[in-house]
Amino acid sequence: MKRFKALSFLFLLFFVVFSILAGCTNEQDAMSAKPANETRTTNNETATDNATAAGSEQAAIPEKLKKPVKIAAIMQMSIGTFSSQYIAGVKEQVQKFGGEVQIYNADNDLTKMAAYVETAITQNVDAIFLDHGRADALEGPVKKAVAKGIPVVAFDNDLNIPGVTVIDQDDYSLAWKTLKTLAEDLNGEGEIVTIWVGGFTPMERRHVIYDAFKKRYPNIKEVAKFGTASANTALDTQTQMEAILKKYPNKGDIDAVFATWDEFAKGATRAIEQAGRTEIKVYGIDLSDEDLQMIQKPNSPWVATTATDPAEVGRVQVRFAYQKIAGEKTPNIYSLEPHLVKRSDLPDKQVSMSDLSQYIPSWGQSNVAISPWMKTLEAQVNKK
Repeated sequence: MKRFKALSFLFLLFFVVFSILAGCTNEQDAMSAKPANETRTTNNETATDNATAAGSEQAAIPEKLKKPVKIAAIMQMSIGTFSSQYIAGVKEQVQKFGGEVQIYNADNDLTKMAAYVETAITQNVDAIFLDHGRADALEGPVKKAVAKGIPVVAFDNDLNIPGVTVIDQDDYSLAWKTLKTLAEDLNGEGEIVTIWVGGFTPMERRHVIYDAFKKRYPNIKEVAKFGTASANTALDTQTQMEAILKKYPNKGDIDAVFATWDEFAKGATRAIEQAGRTEIKVYGIDLSDEDLQMIQKPNSPWVATTATDPAEVGRVQVRFAYQKIAGEKTPNIYSLEPHLVKRSDLPDKQVSMSDLSQYIPSWGQSNVAISPWMKTLEAQVNKK
């Protein structure tokens, strides 16, 4: 019995000592865990510091942009107010970045346009912009520019070359939004005149949708179709539309006009107004300050158009080019979202393109191709 009590006492003593040691061990583990937690906290702080540092590095002006950039902007043609506002957007953004841009107008001569690309390559420009043009004429010299390391950003072009960013206005949506509005206003039935010209990438795309439109609305009939791109497109269109109106002199002969370009819409609108045939409604594509004045004119036949902000197109093109020069990744294609602008959506007072965002949600606000260092670059330019 005494032996049993002795053993019990020893077992109890062992258990108490073990518990104390275990407690000490747990306490030591807890104390050891604190530095580990502190290390993790430090690592988190370090990660935050690194992210902040990375943000600062990203905001720093890229090495290749610390000197003024020289750009060649080559246009197939420069006709009408859309082109002038597009050029204004290009110049505005380049100026904000402290660069230089030279505008080349090929006067609708694709051979001349290709030659201008060759000239830009010879002059060792930092980037090349293309406005319209076709791949069959420009592919060779553009590939040469890319091989030489000159960034190329094209607008409304059918180029498909790795490294070249092609932006457009989403011509399929442009055409469909306008045509759908026309069809709804006509209740799916009527006679229309279409003004269109081939030979231009955006026009070809718009025509694809027009063909689909005719199948979708078989009771809307085309009574006439014409179109010429010239140095005086609006005036030539007016003359041609006057002839159409004489051919169809009675009210009801023509219900609407689908104009695939604002220069066409301007000419058609003036012809309709002068003939006193304002029952004929005009539905267009593209928009400018001059167009807005015509659309907002009392009893104007021009009732709707679908467009993007031409100045914003130019600004986006510049930003993509600067990102390319900086060595940043850019998309092969990018489509700006077009917006339907109806006269009924506008106020009674005259508005300009800069006012449209008040009445057309998201107008001119693409917020694309923007890098943090661009603000730094603009700020540096402003200091000079």
